[in-house]
Amino acid sequence: MKSNQYLSELRTKSAEELQSELVSAKKELFNLRFQNATNQLDNTGRIKEVRRNIARIQTVITQNAAR
Repeated sequence: MKSNQYLSELRTKSAEELQSELVSAKKELFNLRFQNATNQLDNTGRIKEVRRNIARIQTVITQNAAR
């Protein structure tokens, strides 16, 4: 249910807000991968969650562009 709430929040945002959200999610993913490579990451499941959030953001951007 948590992802449904996140998705509904994304659908209410403007294109500029979605782009900034996408950039910040990609930066977070980079930092998580870096931490994982240096064995500093405790919660490795966060990488999967962030990757899925990036996909959700890109999906909403594509849906809005088709309108």
